[in-house]
Amino acid sequence: MPELSQLIALFYDQPEKLGQFEEVSAEQTPPPFHQLLAHNEHMTVTVEKFHGCNVDVKVLKTRNDGNFYSRKILLTRQSDGKVVQYGIVRLNCDYLDDEPANEIKSERIPLGRVLIEHNVLREVQLTSLWHVQPAEELRELMQLQPNETVYGRTALIYCNGEPAVELLEIVTRD
Repeated sequence: MPELSQLIALFYDQPEKLGQFEEVSAEQTPPPFHQLLAHNEHMTVTVEKFHGCNVDVKVLKTRNDGNFYSRKILLTRQSDGKVVQYGIVRLNCDYLDDEPANEIKSERIPLGRVLIEHNVLREVQLTSLWHVQPAEELRELMQLQPNETVYGRTALIYCNGEPAVELLEIVTRD
């Protein structure tokens, strides 16, 4: 299961540098965050449907630890470049064929789209929902107002039956 603290620790020496996180239930997650997060689907597909356009990935930072490839990313709308999602992804490359793994590492295409286009047998499992009070960096990256709060989720993607991808995904409301 993805642990929030472990995902954050991939890119931050203190969790507070990303924000303050409080676990919430689906019922405590207000619209439109509930629609965007409380499901077992790929976020790429979900945010594209919600925003009515495709999204691009912008990789902010990566790291390689043995067979694990991790990255800190933004998804932006192709229509106007607006940031719609911040994410931290940790991929166990042992569970993916070389072609999709290399395409993910190319940093040009959102992870969900790569898995779909390569017909990787996958199952997305929502693990937790989070109310997030963003720290300064996250506010700036997501173009948020000083007191604006957002919501996110941790999830796990099984590829071909194996727990291949751990995710932290935080979305904007518009």
